[in-house]
Amino acid sequence: MNIFTERESDIRAYARVYPVVFDKASNARMTDEDGKEYIDFFAGAGVLNFGHNNEQMIKAVVDYLQSGGILHSLDLHTTAKRDFMEAFTKTILEPRGMAHKLQFMGPTGTNSVEAALKLARRVTGREEVVAFTKGFHGMTLGALACTANQVFRNAAGVSLENVARMPFGCETPCQGCELGCGLASLDDMAAKYRESSSGIKPPAAFLVETIQAEGGVNVASAAWLEKLGAIAKEFGSLLIVDDIQVGCGRTGNYFSFDGIDIDPDIVCLAKGIGGLGTPLAMNLVKPEHDQHWKPGEHTGTFRGQNISFIAGREALKFFDNDTLMNEVHAKTEIINQALAPLAQHAGIQLRGKGMVAGLDMGDGVRARSIIDICFAQGLVVTACGSEGRVLKIIPPLTISEADLKAGLQILVEATESTLAEAA
Repeated sequence: MNIFTERESDIRAYARVYPVVFDKASNARMTDEDGKEYIDFFAGAGVLNFGHNNEQMIKAVVDYLQSGGILHSLDLHTTAKRDFMEAFTKTILEPRGMAHKLQFMGPTGTNSVEAALKLARRVTGREEVVAFTKGFHGMTLGALACTANQVFRNAAGVSLENVARMPFGCETPCQGCELGCGLASLDDMAAKYRESSSGIKPPAAFLVETIQAEGGVNVASAAWLEKLGAIAKEFGSLLIVDDIQVGCGRTGNYFSFDGIDIDPDIVCLAKGIGGLGTPLAMNLVKPEHDQHWKPGEHTGTFRGQNISFIAGREALKFFDNDTLMNEVHAKTEIINQALAPLAQHAGIQLRGKGMVAGLDMGDGVRARSIIDICFAQGLVVTACGSEGRVLKIIPPLTISEADLKAGLQILVEATESTLAEAA
């Protein structure tokens, strides 16, 4: 027995799937304590967009530490925060004409969702929020109420209220889906809001992921998102976009909704914005909504994450030009070309956008078998979606073409062999 099985909580999950002790990592490769290398198609569930131990970020952080820079600061002003905020404003917001304020809270995605929900209810004076089938927004109670997965919801121990759920408007309907997704469901919802005798009131907010990464890599259609945005505007509801896992360049643009005609009131960001893997969460909030906060009304001990500000500032340099995003587009083609033949098999579906792809195997046991084979062959890949039946491919954006192709070859061969055995 080791310290992990003896003392770590039984709630641990990923360690059961990948039962080794990892020791070192660089870009898209991890090494265990026995010296075996693994190609990483997981990337901290989207945290490590710029790879493990990115050299630029490591140097910036080490220099900052050696300079005696402030590490913990609550929401005090610091040079590190100023540099991050100025760079984010200049590089990301101003080119898009976004006047949004930057709100820092507790350092995880669920904290950003909690703050967004609280503010939406304050701004509108309404309680109910509309979230969508198969969505995932976090594990704290407000965010969990908006999360659809029953396994996560059952752990709450209390009722999860003030959320209505609507079908998610998938660009490609999931296998066996009978939820009535699409524009018609939005039209029906809007008609009920307009009908004074329906007894259904508009919500405080619509909380949506443009791509449901944990829900099975379900990609919303642009037309559906645009109609949702129009409905939110019509009824004075806030549109909250949860871009926590698929933002920060994952889709080939900084925001996953770039190029889609929506105007989010709040954008929730976390994971990749810290750059190096250190925690940071941030909401982008329209100024007219932000003014509803009173000073100190929503706090968090670790909202002054200066190491994350330093690394995150370095991450923003990747967006000073189109080099990385052009690489993402090229690597997206490599992923699609490698995986598309697998989708020719009955019962298998390929979904995704940019460098997040989901291979729906239609069966969680089959998906787990493939994950185990991949891991034995030196590839870390995970599952998501209902019953864990979707293989999720979400490598660092900076992965080398050689490692990307090598990892895809392992995945394709593992899938083909599993299918052959089942035939």
